[in-house]
Parts: sequence; structure tokens; C-alpha cells
Amino acid sequence: MNNAPHQCNNVMPTPLSRRDLLKTVSAGFGWLALQGLAGHANAAASSATLAVRAPHFLPKAKRVIFLCMQGGPSHMDTFDYKPALKSDDGKSGEKGRLFASPFDWSQHGQSGLWISSAFPNVASHADDLCLLRGMTTDIPNHPQAFIQLHTGSTQFVRPSLGAWTLYGLGSQNENLPGFVTIAPPIQFGSQNYGSAFLPAVYQGTRIGAQREEGSTATVTDIHNPDLPADLQRKQIDLVQAMNRDMLTRGASAEIEGVIQSYELAFKMQTELPRVLDTKGESKATLDSYGIGGGVTDSFGKQCLMARRLSEAGVRFVEVGHGGWDHHNNLKTRLSANAAQTDKPITGLLADLKQRGLLKDTLVIWGGEFGRTPGNGKPDGRGHNAKGYTMWMAGGGVRGGFSHGATDDHGGRAVENVTHVHDLHATVLSLLGLDHEKLTYRYAGRPFRLTDVYGKVAKQIIA
Repeated sequence: MNNAPHQCNNVMPTPLSRRDLLKTVSAGFGWLALQGLAGHANAAASSATLAVRAPHFLPKAKRVIFLCMQGGPSHMDTFDYKPALKSDDGKSGEKGRLFASPFDWSQHGQSGLWISSAFPNVASHADDLCLLRGMTTDIPNHPQAFIQLHTGSTQFVRPSLGAWTLYGLGSQNENLPGFVTIAPPIQFGSQNYGSAFLPAVYQGTRIGAQREEGSTATVTDIHNPDLPADLQRKQIDLVQAMNRDMLTRGASAEIEGVIQSYELAFKMQTELPRVLDTKGESKATLDSYGIGGGVTDSFGKQCLMARRLSEAGVRFVEVGHGGWDHHNNLKTRLSANAAQTDKPITGLLADLKQRGLLKDTLVIWGGEFGRTPGNGKPDGRGHNAKGYTMWMAGGGVRGGFSHGATDDHGGRAVENVTHVHDLHATVLSLLGLDHEKLTYRYAGRPFRLTDVYGKVAKQIIA
């Protein structure tokens, strides 16, 4: 793989002022010489590091959609059935008085997976779900756990899972970003979708932010209000020609990243709005996502965006939903979160399946950690990094399957424990990437997403 450093900013260039143009000419570039350079600028070469690359081995999945539930969804109220918690309700536990789940539970599908009444629609896809019931992470605090979920580290600025995926496999559409994050939580910053020391071309492109209504979520600066497309093209050709000339004169290779950024940003102006425009979708499709249906409308639009982006060749799409930090008023608040997301998630899974995309699209659901069986309060749960549940669907995982387990009350993972490093190793493996071989040399040594850890959960792979 090409480990040459690059840098890009993912923003459109502002028009050159007359003063800037005169400065450029006076710096030794005659106008005719500049036009000659511009005519020889090679746009194809500028996208080289985003070109599709062969995986290490035959992949099960080609793309990822990560449904990120920020705040820590309670596993024992959603996908980890704990009848002992009900029988021991009110007794003293490790984290205070035990609190039984206020939700009903039943088995679903031919697999008989236990799923709570909070997710009646997702339950209809039980035979597509692979429940990871033995998840663990390191720190039960939101900022550290959320960053570790995305980057593998709680202490250092590291590339995100999406950035590593794009670095390893390249982009399937040269006119779109290869990594998109929809409505990420702004309180944790861009580190969660950043590229850190990887070339900046691999960082995520943000669409909207958490709590932003789905229909208004947009990419900032996607339109240039000052120049029409033909003049922008000439302007960019001129700037790119000067950049490439600087490269030939021995300037920093990071300029290559700037060149790529300008080219991609120009192409995105036309392609991205078209992909995000859902007006051509049928009423049946919109209804299946809950679009136009009250509480499901916003997240439904985000899930439909994710399907359209994935179908158009975007390699990694993350869809954010916040507010899962339920320290009190659990049944009301968790019910509200589930009501906003249950139908849209089901619409996404059904839509992907109907289009033949689910088989090679890995859908992931989960948050940064889980909740405690008790909280010292009768109607809420605390943070729990020692055991929780995430699930996967499609992308080569075993459907209708439960992997791992927590103890009788859900407090600690005790069987097939799956650390975040193991999750990352498994996701990369499903994409055909060996997490030990996907490295990037920085500061004198090779780095990887899983650091010196991580084992693939081979039992979940179909």
C-alpha cells in the first residue's frame, strides 16, 4: 500500500482575487505558462490514493453501515434477556439495588432469539441478527468509551475505524467521499471520524449533526456562491497545475492530499446532492423507513441517506442517534429512543435485503458501553463497561445467532468476551482485511487500528 503522507481539507477553494492572481504571476509564472500547466493537469492522478485496492483475502462484506447509539443503550432492556434480574428485583447488587427490566420479552424467528418489546420491528429480523452479548470496553465514561469505540484508543488521537477502512480498501465512487458520518454527536468532536496521522483524504465527511432534523442535514460549503461550475473548473485546474509543479520541484508530498481534496470537493458539488435527494423514492419505501411519520421521520431520513450512499459506492457510513444515557425514567426514555429508531432500522434492513445489498453490507448497531443491573434508583441504570450488547446483520455474519454472554444479571461479560479491539479486528476481517497487516508507518513505527491487541470472532462469520 502507498504509505506516502498526504493532506487534504475537504473544502472548496475560494475564488482567487485579482491581487492573489497578480501575486501568483509576479512569483515567476507567466499567464501563458500557467494556462499551459493547467491544460496538462491530470485529475485522474489526483485520486490515486482513493483508488479501489485489493483486500488481503476474499471479503464477506464490501461496505459498512454503523448505526451508532450514543449514550450506552441498556442491553438488559433491549437484546440481552435476563430472567434472573426479574426474580431478584429489589435485591442488593454490585451497583446498588437490582432493577428488573420494565419491558416484556419474547422469542422471535426460527432462531428463537430473545428480544424485548422495545424493538418489535427489529425483532421481525431476528434471523438476520448476530447478537454480540459479551462486549466489553475499558472505561465507563462517555468521552473515552465513545472515542475508543471509534478509534481503539482512549488516550491518543488515532484514525477512526471508517478512516482505516477507506485506507485499506479505497473508494468505490470517485465522485463521492468514501467515508460519511451522518449526525455525529458534536460534543465528542471530529476525532471520532478523523484520520489522525493517516492522510487526511481518509477522514469522514460530516453531514449534519446530532439533534439536527434529518431533512435539513447537509454538507457545509457544498455550493460555491461566487462562481459557476465551468469557471470553478478552470480555477481549480490552474491551482492544481501550480500544486503539481511544486511537487515536481520537491515540495512536501502533503500537497498531493490538497490536490485530491480539491478534485473530490468539486465533483461532490454535483454528485452528493443528487445521492442525498430522496424525492425519487417510492411512497412504499418512504413509509417503510417511517419518513413523514412523526417521531421516526428524522432518523428514517438518515437511514435512507445511508442506504443511498452505500448503494452509490460509499465504503463506510455512520448514522448517529443520541440520548441513550438513561440514569432515570428508564422505561419512558428508552421507549422514546426505540420508537424513533426501531422502524427506520427495520426499513433499512428490509430495503438492503430487497435490493440484494444486505449480503455484502455489514450493518452494525450499538453504543459505547452498556448499563448496570442496578443504579441506586428504582427507574434507571448506570454506566457499564464490563458487559453489554451490540449486534450485526448482513455482511457475512451468522444470522439468528447469539455470541457471548453476560452473567445472570447482565453485569459482566463471562462467555466469549468481545473487547472493542476484537470488534474492530472482526469488522476488518469481514471486509477482507487482516488487522495485523493493515498498518501505517508514523513516527518511526507501524501503527494499526487494534494496536497490539484484537482477535477475530470467527464463530460469528457465516
